[in-house]
Amino acid sequence: MRLSGLSIFALLLVAAPAALAQVKSGSDFLSPEMHRQQDDEARNPGFLWTLQGEELFSRRSGDAPACLSCHAEPKQSLRGAATHYPMVDAASGKLLNLEGRIEQCRSERQKQPAFGYESPELLGLTAYVASLSRGLRLAVATEGAAKPYLEAGKAFYERRQGQLNLSCAQCHDDLVGARLRGDTISHGVGTGYPAYRLEWNGVGSLHRRLRACSLGVRATQFDYGAPEYLALELYLAARAKGLAIEAPGLRR
Repeated sequence: MRLSGLSIFALLLVAAPAALAQVKSGSDFLSPEMHRQQDDEARNPGFLWTLQGEELFSRRSGDAPACLSCHAEPKQSLRGAATHYPMVDAASGKLLNLEGRIEQCRSERQKQPAFGYESPELLGLTAYVASLSRGLRLAVATEGAAKPYLEAGKAFYERRQGQLNLSCAQCHDDLVGARLRGDTISHGVGTGYPAYRLEWNGVGSLHRRLRACSLGVRATQFDYGAPEYLALELYLAARAKGLAIEAPGLRR
C-alpha cells in the first residue's frame, strides 16, 4: 500500500518520542560508527574537500593575490571566524554566510569572477575555512542589525509550507528522534556544514540541504544564497548557539 506524505507524517506523529528540550548537534543522531568516522580526519571523506580548499587558499588566481596574502597563518588568524556566520556585513547591511563572505572577497578584493554555490572551489574553500573553527562554539550575533534577519528566519522556520502544509518546526521540534526513511530526525542545525552526505556521495552546502527539505514538503525551492535561506540559516545558527562546529560533518 502506498502512503501519501500526509499519511507518513501522521504515522510519525504516533511513533515520535517527545521533543527534546535541548537542541543537539546532528552528530548526536549518528550511529556510533559514523560518529567515530566523522571525527577521524583519515576516515572522513569530507576532509578531501578541506585539503583542496587549503591548496586553493594558498594559490594565486591569475594576477590576483592568494587568500594567504591577506590571511597569513590562517590556522591562527581565521581560527574562530566561522563561529560568527551568518553575520550582517557592516558596509552593505546585507546578511552574509561564510560562502557569501568568501565570494565577496573573491569578487571585490581579488577582482575575480565568483565561484558560484556548489562549485568545487567554493565548497572546498568554505569547508577549509569552517574546519579551522572545528570544535569551537557557534556565537552568531542576533541583536542590532541582525535582529530583523533573525525574526525573518524564525518566521520561515515556523511557517507551514508546500503541498504537505508542514513547517520546519513540526519535524525539527516536534518529531526529534523519530525515524524517517531510515534516518533519524534531528534538530536540523547546520553545525556540520559543508558536510559529506552519503546520499550525495560528496560534500554539499547547508543550502543544498535546505532546498532538499523544501522539495520534500513540495514547497518552493529558493535559489542558493536566497534571502529566505540566509535568514533561516541565521535562525538555525542561533538555535545552535553554544554547539561546536563540526565541519566537514558526516551525514546520511
